[in-house]
Amino acid sequence: MNQKKLSFGNYVFVGSMLFGLFFGAGNLIFPVNMGQNAGANTSIANAGFLLTAVGLPFLGTLAMGVTNSSGVRDLAARVGKRYADIFTILLYATIGPFFVLPRLATTSFTIGITPFISKGQSTLFLALYSILFFCVAYLFARKPSRLMEYVGKWLNPGFLIFLSLLLILAFVKPLGVISEGDVSGTYVNAAFTQGLINGYNTLDVLGSLAFGVLVISAFKNLGLKQPKDIAKGTLKSGLIAVILMAVIYTAMSFVGAMSIGHFKISKNGGIALAQLSKYYLGVYGLVLLAVIVILATLKTAVGIIAAIGEASINFNKKVSYKWAIIVISVLPMIFANAGLDQIIKLSLPVLMFLYPLAITLVLLALLESVMGYRKPVYVWTTLFAGIAAVFDALNAMPEGLKKSSFVSPLLNLGRNLPLFAEQLGWVVPSLVGFAIGFLLSFRKEKKV
Repeated sequence: MNQKKLSFGNYVFVGSMLFGLFFGAGNLIFPVNMGQNAGANTSIANAGFLLTAVGLPFLGTLAMGVTNSSGVRDLAARVGKRYADIFTILLYATIGPFFVLPRLATTSFTIGITPFISKGQSTLFLALYSILFFCVAYLFARKPSRLMEYVGKWLNPGFLIFLSLLLILAFVKPLGVISEGDVSGTYVNAAFTQGLINGYNTLDVLGSLAFGVLVISAFKNLGLKQPKDIAKGTLKSGLIAVILMAVIYTAMSFVGAMSIGHFKISKNGGIALAQLSKYYLGVYGLVLLAVIVILATLKTAVGIIAAIGEASINFNKKVSYKWAIIVISVLPMIFANAGLDQIIKLSLPVLMFLYPLAITLVLLALLESVMGYRKPVYVWTTLFAGIAAVFDALNAMPEGLKKSSFVSPLLNLGRNLPLFAEQLGWVVPSLVGFAIGFLLSFRKEKKV
């Protein structure tokens, strides 16, 4: 049977879908805020940001494709079945109803809706907006087979058109010169490392493990059947997505850096975007920004709901896709009312724990094509990465908890880890775990 050949347009549509799933409101506000703080060092900070916000998500999607994994659970099962169950539940809970989905609604509300209502009305309108937002997301997610059409052909192009208009105005009439911008805080001496950490905040490495299965499904629906051809398709469409992401991230960070020639550094990138939109287009600019942000968050929410719905079926065959996405849509309606600042504070320690586990899993899956599957390598690398990640998670807790009698001694122990001050304390232990697992795998082969 002849393998169906896809056109370049097919790869563009899948790449557009993947970009649309990744690029939420957080992806807009973090590079702008980084540019404002990095000033003259924006290029260096942006290089670090692109590594974790673009490079790692691309590798995550590619890992799903080259290993032909049916989902996160299938990929994580290389470590162990029990570990796969726990990791999958934690990952989907984080990018789903407890943190990311509520953050999508509260971010778009804060940036797009708040400027048009009084402060006293925020609580009521946030509740109403959350209900409407997730009802619309649910309606789009009901038919995952048409996700490429919804996101790739409609929502994403609309988002790009509106965003391009704002970016063009910012570069045609710049508010300042990047090389003359003041550099703030850690960006003075550690701009690259701080950019790396900022890339964590996009959550796209975790998202890549969830969205990878949607990309694979899209190619299967287009007629690709062989794992080799699906892997090649994932590579091509992934490159299209990451190029788009890299261009927009760089543009947004430069716009942020230029903005401090006219505005003060904002508390977050959302405020900076609102100021820029109003400066260039007046009230119409705020309307434009609202459209950009709502489209950005909506398309990502649709992808997350669909991805978790598909995963729920694989996790338990008795669960129907319909009821899974209903639950996944209703829970964030409730949690979104906690507010954006509270959600971000609560999510940071969880992210600092999950990210090392996700990154090591992705890199090991890609190395598997070179060294073959070696379970001891997966087990020992994950074990060492997980132990070190606990210290990074504790270090990301609010100051009050960090000074408690239980956490403080543990942090003093964690400070002995290399790169701990840079929030990368898991890197060296992971390499040690990899070396131990690699040596043990040879010993096991010898016994066999």
